[in-house]
Amino acid sequence: MIRKTLGVVACLSIWGLSFSALAQTDPNLLRSIAPDRAAKLAAAAKAEGAITLYTSIAEKDLKPLIEPFEKKYGVKVSTWRASGDSVMNRTLNETKAKRYNVDVVHAGAVELEVLHREKMLQAVASPHFADLMPGSVPAHKEYATTIYSMWVQAYNTGAVKKTDLPKTYQDLLDPKWKGRLGYEVENIDWFVTVVQSMGEAKGLQYFRELATTNGISVRKGHTNLTNMVAAGEVPVALTVYNYMPEQLKKKGAPIDWTVLQPAVVRGNAVGVMKNAKNPAAAALFMDYLLGEGQQAYADLEYLPANSKIPSTLRNYKMLVVDPEESLDRRDKWRKLYDEIIMRGAK
Repeated sequence: MIRKTLGVVACLSIWGLSFSALAQTDPNLLRSIAPDRAAKLAAAAKAEGAITLYTSIAEKDLKPLIEPFEKKYGVKVSTWRASGDSVMNRTLNETKAKRYNVDVVHAGAVELEVLHREKMLQAVASPHFADLMPGSVPAHKEYATTIYSMWVQAYNTGAVKKTDLPKTYQDLLDPKWKGRLGYEVENIDWFVTVVQSMGEAKGLQYFRELATTNGISVRKGHTNLTNMVAAGEVPVALTVYNYMPEQLKKKGAPIDWTVLQPAVVRGNAVGVMKNAKNPAAAALFMDYLLGEGQQAYADLEYLPANSKIPSTLRNYKMLVVDPEESLDRRDKWRKLYDEIIMRGAK
């Protein structure tokens, strides 16, 4: 009997699991709203000792987010970082193959909604949900938005005068912008949201006219496009995330940004996997990102989902990308996007 028990413990050790952690992790703890939830979760997480995170957050921004959590709670965070689509696809493929390598996923809300629909996430009751911006937590509570990435219009300060910047979307139809507009290839959600804000028929006509008259230069990668603006290769980028030009600007690069309002923002969300090996640590990390970690996001120029964290970005009128709309009508919008933006690109 002793040998059999030791054999089980050995197997758990090989799989990267702790026998004591499994014994201490109450499956109902993640959904608890009891006053002692935080203390019990922290204790169970420390017993588990580690989590694996798949994320689309920029590599350089991971350390200031993760290190404080590791030091405070004694939980090691191993990360795999890629684009939102890659994070989603790897998670889908591994889970369907019953390889439960990842505990917690942080990517676009659209990608998290896909994981929800595939029944790969589990509901969590975080005390921070009440502090988040409206719409940050879906009814099923299987993920929650941590930050909103705001698409802004970046420009090279040596190529474009601040006084000449467009103030409305209609201003982009001015002939002076011909051949000067860059666009990131994957920003279909920005396109859809702007079209809908104008009224579908009018919005589609607007983008057809923009692509035909002034042209849109499509580039791959938000970081790449931002760097091209800073280098002067692209005078104006229509779709980069606000924190990218802001971070380069603070380093002295000839780049700045403006916002055509209403600004389009895309949620990035966090969720705990249903088959997480370290569920308590994963839920604790989710709590951390929605609470204590929100200031670190703000320091990195992101828009925190937690309304208690001040941000000048809250001064802008915003339109939030709807993850369900993006998925439910994806085929329709992809066809229009390819026709107008991709084929019309110059």
